[in-house]
Amino acid sequence: MPKVTVIGTTSWGTTLAILLARKNYSVFLWARNEAEASNLINNPKSVLAYNVSFPRGITITSRLKDAVEDADAVILAVPSQSMRQNIQTIKGMLKPPMLIISAAKGLEINTNKRMSEVIAEEIAPELRSNICVLSGPNLAREILRGLPASAVVANADVTVAIRAQTLLATPTFNVYTNSDVIGVELGGALKNVIALGAGMVDGLGYGDNAKAAFITRGLTEMAAIGLAMGASPLTLSGLTGLGDLIATCASPLSRNHFVGFQLAKGRSLKEITGAMLAPAEGIATTFAVWNLAQRLNLGMPITEKIYEVLYKDRSPQEVMSEILGAPGSHELAGRKWQLFSLFRHKNQ
Repeated sequence: MPKVTVIGTTSWGTTLAILLARKNYSVFLWARNEAEASNLINNPKSVLAYNVSFPRGITITSRLKDAVEDADAVILAVPSQSMRQNIQTIKGMLKPPMLIISAAKGLEINTNKRMSEVIAEEIAPELRSNICVLSGPNLAREILRGLPASAVVANADVTVAIRAQTLLATPTFNVYTNSDVIGVELGGALKNVIALGAGMVDGLGYGDNAKAAFITRGLTEMAAIGLAMGASPLTLSGLTGLGDLIATCASPLSRNHFVGFQLAKGRSLKEITGAMLAPAEGIATTFAVWNLAQRLNLGMPITEKIYEVLYKDRSPQEVMSEILGAPGSHELAGRKWQLFSLFRHKNQ
């Protein structure tokens, strides 16, 4: 029986723990302290916001050694801005051939780095080949209800990705593999920026035509920065790009959509986030992506406008008017986008 350790009592971490325990794995869910562990045991709804009981096989503990020792896989389901701190806490207990799976969707705000890069910087070199990333249109509450969902697990080595796929897949949680780690991670991070804007569009009452246009332009922008950073644009059109984008921009369960919607209704960012139980990853990711765009001299008009709302106190009404009312050009035209090259024949 595999032993799987989940680091992070977030709604997604707890959901993954329950999902794997239903496969009769031995699952250890690590909490930061005894009070947090006790609260989760006695009141799981405080994290999940859904009435569900823990299946047999889950051990919730604050004892790190008990949780990590002899695990076949360690899943890091923590907010992206605390990933480095968490991996520093457990790195001394990681040993080959453990799988190390990042289930976080974001970029580190001070370094602009992807989560697999953050993990790789902190762990021993011999462990780096076992880093996998998990992403996709995965709304935790639906998965807890047993509704069908799909995800992607990525590693440059397909044999490692298949190991993780076999570990994670269930009859209702379909897991695909991909070797494009950059694309899979960027899709999961960038869609949160677009979801903030989609929430603003909904909050302003602009309708489905405007929302469809905004989301599609956002996907093109995601593909542009993905190409610039070495990802395949095809990955961004898959589950971890387009798929996750649809779910996050459309669902009322999305925290990022919620933040954008509330901003459009006139609430301040401080007021909105102060009342939230978990972070909206798109807020920090917007800052990181804006920095990347400046460094790459890459035109990212949607990201730039969302950045202005979050960090320059501009109103959603003003920036959405500018985005949706901007003069049209070719769909694939943008400063240093390089997207035209994808459709040119080699002999041209």
